Amino acid sequence: MSWPVVFPLMILASSLVPGLIIFFLPEERVRTRIVLNLGGALLKVILVCIVLVGVFNGQHYETRIPFLPGLDLVLRIGALSIMFVTLSAGLWLVTTIYAIGYLEDSPHRSRFFGFFSFCVTATVGVALAGNLITFILFYEFLTLATYPLILHRGTDAAHQAGRTYLIYTLAGGALLLVGTVWLYSVAGSLEFTHRGFVAGLPDTQHAALIIIFVLLIAGLGVKAALIPLHSWLPQAMVAPAPVSALLHAVAVVKAGAFGIVRVVYDVYGIEFADSLGVTLPLAVLAAMTIIYGSVRALMQTDLKRRLAFSTVSQVSYITLGIAVAGPIATIGGLVHLVHQGVMKITLFFCAGNLAETLGIHKITEMDGVGRRMPWTMAAFTIGAFGMIGAPPLAGFISKWYLGLGALNAGQNWVIYILIGSSLLNAAYFLPVLHRAWFKEAVGEWPHERHFGRKETAWALLLPPLFTALLTLALGLLASAPFSPLEWARFVTTLEYAR
Repeated sequence: MSWPVVFPLMILASSLVPGLIIFFLPEERVRTRIVLNLGGALLKVILVCIVLVGVFNGQHYETRIPFLPGLDLVLRIGALSIMFVTLSAGLWLVTTIYAIGYLEDSPHRSRFFGFFSFCVTATVGVALAGNLITFILFYEFLTLATYPLILHRGTDAAHQAGRTYLIYTLAGGALLLVGTVWLYSVAGSLEFTHRGFVAGLPDTQHAALIIIFVLLIAGLGVKAALIPLHSWLPQAMVAPAPVSALLHAVAVVKAGAFGIVRVVYDVYGIEFADSLGVTLPLAVLAAMTIIYGSVRALMQTDLKRRLAFSTVSQVSYITLGIAVAGPIATIGGLVHLVHQGVMKITLFFCAGNLAETLGIHKITEMDGVGRRMPWTMAAFTIGAFGMIGAPPLAGFISKWYLGLGALNAGQNWVIYILIGSSLLNAAYFLPVLHRAWFKEAVGEWPHERHFGRKETAWALLLPPLFTALLTLALGLLASAPFSPLEWARFVTTLEYAR
């Protein structure tokens, strides 16, 4: 096989093979497990960088495997998929370093890192899927790979969260499968194509296509945490911090949002979807989720739950940008796919540091913590201001293009959603920062692990510092070659030019 055929399989195998080996490692083989984890993550990043340059220069990468009569399993690397793959590969490496430090003294580490690798494999498979049937297989594999991670602590709360997660995601998967089978019977194809593959169907099929669109979006909306399908996400916060970071920044919610992008652009085509009248209701649902998630975040006293409801809100910016149905708004939605991941993983890393080092879980316990853990809180501050949309951070770039795109598409109401959401973001982040930096600590922390003169373990501190600096760089260097913004422009140009 030629390299363009092999590369998609190699990118998948770089996490799948280490995960399989790790499952059979005894707990005491710490060094071997670390080498496999970091080696696989580094190899994936290297492979993705090679492919990134190839895609930019017009190289076509595709692996096609016979599956069912008339249906192949297709792995295809294009301009859109490489955005998601690059995010997954880069943040997997950072999260692996963090997880090694976070779970240093924990039991069942081989089981954890095995499923951890499977989770990333499934996410990359979702990104590389070249048709809906391949997408569904990896989408459901992602459900099965993340379920044991949510249950990892083995507590009653973890089991309850796992049950809720399975009920929601399996129901969503069933809706997605029903919609896909119906679509195949109507269109005779499931292959992702520019401008979609259903646009040429006769008018008599339009009613069916609208219902199918609803089924597909409902199935994907579970993982994308669109209301009222979001309730599993805050409950999943019982999982360890590396899992929370993965769920919110890289894997599950992004798989749902990315699937919505695929359906709108590569199944229906944005122009045809708009003509069916399905994009405006989707935009309204995304806007409602943005405001609802922000309001619920404002009501939370647990730090991770506040961040969870923030994710419900923030991920819907991606859907909103796509559903506005204009090229500039699309750029905003696609770039937020990356920017939200970097900012949110920073916040969850920092929340994990506070919990692991000082036993802090409640916002009321954060008084004066900025003096005790200044680097952690500096990273948290950058992530929080990025979420608010303060310039020159990454979140500002996303919201700027979403606003411009809304005006360009004549949907001025979106501006009010963006303003309202930013004000709510400030309302639930600024009090946290005020407590951490400007209030005096009262009494002892819930529990404190001593790291000598260090703030916390280096494996816990370096990842949020790196992603916080990346949040700043993505804003300051937004116009640099290969930046997420420039790549989003490149993707959008391809989508609207064909």
